[in-house]
Amino acid sequence: MTNPPHFKGFRPIGLPEENNLVVINFEEYEAIRLSDFELYGQIEAAQIMEVSRPTYARIYESARRKVAQAFVQGKAIVFEGGKVYFDSEWYLCNICGCWFNHPAKEQDIKECALCGSMDIEQYKNGSKQTISEDVCVCPQCGFEKVHLPGNPCKKEICEKCNCPMIHKG
Repeated sequence: MTNPPHFKGFRPIGLPEENNLVVINFEEYEAIRLSDFELYGQIEAAQIMEVSRPTYARIYESARRKVAQAFVQGKAIVFEGGKVYFDSEWYLCNICGCWFNHPAKEQDIKECALCGSMDIEQYKNGSKQTISEDVCVCPQCGFEKVHLPGNPCKKEICEKCNCPMIHKG
């Protein structure tokens, strides 16, 4: 992925803030960018993303459903995780798990773009790093859900057994 979003997400205006987020993976963002912004057809977009056309169609359909869910239900959208490679200047916050890039190269990055923590790591330009999806898991029943940025897994409650969750891995 050569053109990741330069922001973390979107929030609806006029609604109270909640932890009710729609998480769009970076590959889903890229599918929307290629088809709806750059106006590539599915065959060309799949070639750019280096996936099969049916795989591209599944990624694109998932992304559009998530955008529709956010619009209709007034949920915030957050970009993160997924199975992608990036080749720009990216950082990871070790406190909240936020991945963010550095669009203003003339300024030094000193803190997380989301939570303000100074416990961040930079990934070197030119080296391809994998972003893996953060997951919270229930230690009691094994239920898994996508980790919400800025919200520790221990604050998440399992939907199946009401047990506090932990970070997977």
